[in-house]
Amino acid sequence: MQSPFKDLPREISILVAASFFVAVGFGIVLPAIPVFARSFGVNNAAIGLIVSMFAITRFASGLISGKLVDLFGERAVFSSGVFMVAVFVFLAGMATNYHQLLFFRAAGGLGSSMFSVAAGSVIMRSVDDEHRGRAQSVYNGAFLVGGVSGPAIGGLLSLISLRAPFFAYSAMLLVSGTVAHFFLRSEKIGKKKESADTSHQTTVREALGMAPYRIALALGFIVNWVVFGMRSSIMPIFVTEELKSTTAVVGFGFTLSAIFQGALLMRGGRISDAKGRRFASVVGSSITLIGVLFLTFAVHPWMYLFSMSIIGIGGAYLSTTPSSIVGDIIRGRGGQVIAIFQMAGDAGMIVGPLIIGALADAYSYRTAFAVSAFVFAIGAFLTTRIPETRESYLANKGEGPQVNNLRPLD
Repeated sequence: MQSPFKDLPREISILVAASFFVAVGFGIVLPAIPVFARSFGVNNAAIGLIVSMFAITRFASGLISGKLVDLFGERAVFSSGVFMVAVFVFLAGMATNYHQLLFFRAAGGLGSSMFSVAAGSVIMRSVDDEHRGRAQSVYNGAFLVGGVSGPAIGGLLSLISLRAPFFAYSAMLLVSGTVAHFFLRSEKIGKKKESADTSHQTTVREALGMAPYRIALALGFIVNWVVFGMRSSIMPIFVTEELKSTTAVVGFGFTLSAIFQGALLMRGGRISDAKGRRFASVVGSSITLIGVLFLTFAVHPWMYLFSMSIIGIGGAYLSTTPSSIVGDIIRGRGGQVIAIFQMAGDAGMIVGPLIIGALADAYSYRTAFAVSAFVFAIGAFLTTRIPETRESYLANKGEGPQVNNLRPLD
């Protein structure tokens, strides 16, 4: 069996190892956060605020993280960000009241933004466009596996103490930061920029002038709004109240989605590299849209399980392409360009749950799903408008690069 790291630079294997520990730790602490917050006697809105504040801090600090990457390099920013989260997670575990927990959880968002932008920069700058889709798939796969395995560990630790998952996550982060600090080294990354010459660096203005980048931003926002918004807000309630099923079925659906996505991630990345970003985006968005539409008309738990499986399959093809597009167009150390792309996804995570939840309260679950399907259909249409960005793919077809296509999205 061919190694997933074949033909990929050493930096990717180091990054995947470091990120795996982050993902496992995040999975460990995720189910403990609402229960721990509830122990301070707060209501559901206060618990939701803890989740939202982390995403809001990530969003607000995105450009700062991008600037830090440009100034100090990926290795320093990745390891510093991970160590920062480790400290604040540990302090969150030591919190003696709700306000302390809220503050430390929100503060961790800055560190999360730092290592996320740095990790994205490593993948986009150290891998050529013939392998960028596969590299992104390997990275996403590490997070997926870690995220799936973490909650089981966190559940067991919570039986010992509600604070134990926080301390375990902090330890995982220390391991991740240490791995990145000592092993994530190369000529391309990890060094402070010695020259003020930025003539070979893509600026934010240049990136925003490119149609592929604008579409990648829109896709990041829409995908996180629809998929994350549904899963984190009304999906569990819909299954238990509307479909009259159990929380176990909710978990089975999430697990099926993760299994299908994980099984096809590498294939999705290879198709993106072999047939181009537009092709992979159209395939992924079309399949995901079918899953969301099927969910809208679900009247039985098996229909929910089927739709989650379809969404997982679509996600395998769609999850890597927007970031690969950004990697294709970027030149030099464009930390702020990468940061804005991450911020678009974070904005979707913030806005999505609020709008979908409000629609479900004011009208119905199916109305919320139908609106989500309509929004996602816009994203699916945009994928058909992506000018191809992978230059080696275009060269094989005898076409010139379309990376600098500055036409408006007409």
